[in-house]
Amino acid sequence: MKRTMGFVGLIVCVSVIIGGIAAAQVNKTREELVMEAINAYELETPRGDMSVPRIDGELLRRLVEENDVRRAVEIGTYRGYSGLWLGLGLLQTGGHLTTFEIMPEYAADAEARFESAGLADIITVVVGDAHVEVAVLQASIDLLFLDADPYGYTDYLEQLLPKLSVGGLIVTHNVRSPRPDPAYIEAITTNPDLETEFVHMDRAGVAITRKLR
Repeated sequence: MKRTMGFVGLIVCVSVIIGGIAAAQVNKTREELVMEAINAYELETPRGDMSVPRIDGELLRRLVEENDVRRAVEIGTYRGYSGLWLGLGLLQTGGHLTTFEIMPEYAADAEARFESAGLADIITVVVGDAHVEVAVLQASIDLLFLDADPYGYTDYLEQLLPKLSVGGLIVTHNVRSPRPDPAYIEAITTNPDLETEFVHMDRAGVAITRKLR
C-alpha cells in the first residue's frame, strides 16, 4: 500500500534538514570560516584589484606559523585579504594582529570581513596615517608586514625596527613592482644586523628580512 507524507511529517522533515545545516555551520572550525572568507573575497574581487595574490597570502600564513609569531603588525590593511591570511596563521600560534589603514571605508570593509571570518578577537584595525599611528605600539613585534606606499617603507623601518624582536621578520610587499624607495632596499640589504632574501620576484616581489641581533 502506497503511503504519502502528511503535512506534519513534511514540516518535521524540513525542520530536521534545516537543523542539520545550522548545526554544520555552528560546528565549522575557525580555520574553515577563515578559508570561506578568503575564497569569497577571491570570487568577488577582480584579479587586478587583489593587492596581494594568493601565493603571497599563503606565504604570510606559513611565516607566521613556522616562526611562532605572537605579535604581528600590518601596514596597509586595504580590504582585509592579507589580514585573513595572517589571522589564519595566528589562530595556530595564539597571536594577535594590529593592522593600520588610512582609508576609513577600507578599514570598515576589513573589520566586517574579519568579524564574519571569526577573527575579530585577534585582529585590531587602527584607522589613520600609520606613519603617525604606529607610535601607539608598545610591545615588541615578531612580524611586520609592509604593504602600503612603497616610498614610505623607509620611515616605517626607522620607526619599527627598534621594536622588532631579535629573530623577528619584516615582510615587504611590492619590492619589484612598484619598486620602493631605493634607500629602503639598501637599508635592508646592507645593515649587518639584518638578513634579507627576495622571493616571488616573477610577480610583485617579496622581501623577507630577519633581524639577527
